[in-house]
Amino acid sequence: MSALNSPSESEDHLHERHESLAAAQFCPIDGVGESAWIDVIRKMDEVYSNLLQYQVALEEKNAELEETQQFVLSVLTSMSDVLIVCDLYGNVVEVNRALVNLVGRDENELRGRPVLDLFADECSRDKARTALASRDPQLQVRDCEAQLGGAGGETIPVAMNCAPRYDQRGHEAGFVMVGRPVGELRRAYRELHDTHEALKRAQQQLVHSEKMVSLGRLVAGVAHELNNPISFVLGNIHALQRYSQRLKSYLDTIHSGAGLAQCEELRGELRIDRILTDLDSLIDGTVEGAERTRDIVEGLKRFSAKDQDESSRFNLAELIAKAVHWVTSSSSTQCQVRCALPDDIPVLGNPGQIQQVVINLVQNALDATRGREAPALGISGGAVNGQAEIAFRDNGPGIEAQYLNRVFDPFFTTKPVGKGTGLGLSISYGIVDRHGGQLTADNHPDGGAVFTLRLPLAA
Repeated sequence: MSALNSPSESEDHLHERHESLAAAQFCPIDGVGESAWIDVIRKMDEVYSNLLQYQVALEEKNAELEETQQFVLSVLTSMSDVLIVCDLYGNVVEVNRALVNLVGRDENELRGRPVLDLFADECSRDKARTALASRDPQLQVRDCEAQLGGAGGETIPVAMNCAPRYDQRGHEAGFVMVGRPVGELRRAYRELHDTHEALKRAQQQLVHSEKMVSLGRLVAGVAHELNNPISFVLGNIHALQRYSQRLKSYLDTIHSGAGLAQCEELRGELRIDRILTDLDSLIDGTVEGAERTRDIVEGLKRFSAKDQDESSRFNLAELIAKAVHWVTSSSSTQCQVRCALPDDIPVLGNPGQIQQVVINLVQNALDATRGREAPALGISGGAVNGQAEIAFRDNGPGIEAQYLNRVFDPFFTTKPVGKGTGLGLSISYGIVDRHGGQLTADNHPDGGAVFTLRLPLAA
């Protein structure tokens, strides 16, 4: 841009012309009166004043233009994305510093060269030709990956955008290409992905560790639970062993050729008829005990196994009853648990994970009521608006208001050191959320805490 005269120089020049013309009034000209010279001098003063105003306005515009140019230059220099301005023929008109640093060429070297020379392979040049040939703004290239040639001959992947540019009259004057190197983005994405996978693995380990803690608390109750059917099966086996010896003696006597009277006498002595009557009930009871043992073991395996994404339809009421039985059997707190639930609450999800949630809620209620005069836990609910809604209310001291918003935070606990990990409720909250449900905590108006579990009903 050409520099304008400074205000002082222009004012001196105009002032000299004004003095020279003013002196002309003393040179008489035939036919021109004094009033005519006065009018001329007045007009000269007006023109002089206007010229000064125009000069000041021009200087202000010039300063604004220089400031705008400096601003645009600073923005282009600070851009991390590469910028290429082309004319209608695809020749480079202007570039920014990001492109200069990326391709290792000087700005003057790049100006006037075909923009296609900047691309490293024929595929990228074809994409650039397509972008330059398009005249429809709706068909411009958006986030098209291309390869630029680097300073050392390497290829640099960039995501290019291309759009037409227009002059002050609205006529198309060329194109503007903006590209963002995707190498850093890919590297950042890989790091983010690796971090996410590590967090997922850590979360799974925490969930499994917390599950093992709960399982450890249930061992005593489960052992008692297993003792009943196993003792029943063992008693039946001993009875069957005694019966088998009597039947063997009776059959040996028959096969030895003993008479009918002797066989009848032995039959009554060994109570063979009673044995034959008891066999069915003994076998049925043994099978029942074995099946109950199998169910308990399967439940333990499902609870302690690594979490899977498998979902199945199950009865939430039955699952809650089993979890309550396990926790209360293994707890030293003699808490009265009252369940008021329908017989069948069909839910779709992972029963092992939901069982862990219920065990945590029941165990927390027992811990909260420990030391109370008459510890009690009420479990009530059913189907409400297409959801299974179950409330676990204890008669403990409740949750302090300052902790209500933190009960589901990881590692938050009000228990003494060594008595809790602070992960049970946090993990339970995450499990319920993944099942499309809600887990909330509040204080009951009549005292005690209320945890509400909501899960979508199975269709």
